[in-house]
Amino acid sequence: MPTPTRERIINAAYGLLREGGREAVSTRAVGAAAGVQAPTIYRTFGDKQGLLDAVAMHGFSSYLAGKTSLVASDDPVDDLRAGWDLHVGFGVANPACYCLIYGEPRPGVLSPAAAAAAEILAAQVHRIAVAGRLRVSESQAAFMIHAAGCGTTLSLIALPPDERDPQLSVLAREAVISAVSAHAVWSDGDTAVSSAVALRAVVPSATVLTPGERALMTEWLDRFTTER
Repeated sequence: MPTPTRERIINAAYGLLREGGREAVSTRAVGAAAGVQAPTIYRTFGDKQGLLDAVAMHGFSSYLAGKTSLVASDDPVDDLRAGWDLHVGFGVANPACYCLIYGEPRPGVLSPAAAAAAEILAAQVHRIAVAGRLRVSESQAAFMIHAAGCGTTLSLIALPPDERDPQLSVLAREAVISAVSAHAVWSDGDTAVSSAVALRAVVPSATVLTPGERALMTEWLDRFTTER
């Protein structure tokens, strides 16, 4: 439950982040900017990483709101394009916040902000799967899109602003979309995998099957799509 003190600390830390990057967000600097002592910060957030996660979520909130408010069209692949553009645009416009979320990954750990974004991406990929247009599994597609999107964004951030070619993001986006999604004209292999991925996407809600049958069919389809 947000409290005035918590919000004051987060706002102070976010201001420091925007002005000086992650290195500027020290416990001492945050305490001075928010008018609180270090024990208050630790009591509120547990540790510095808890504070950084809260700050990242605060900065990411506008991006997440934009993602969730995107109106779904009849073409889930086009919707993925819109999501990609929103992701890259946010990162380039807010480099300190973006690098806080994605710049120093912790093995096996997702920050709350990254986890929220991953859920949205998974939902977008699932729509493509249900439409029968994925040529890889949902988990493979989400990983490839995430890796390509983050890599593109971090690479653009690293460039001087006058050297950032917007077309680079478009080229990277279309390359990964081509790799994970099927087009109107499919090869026989694409058809088989896309059909299997589409079936895999709806099996969990197939009430005509027993839980055991759903689990078995899911295992078969996962094996088919990954080993193909």
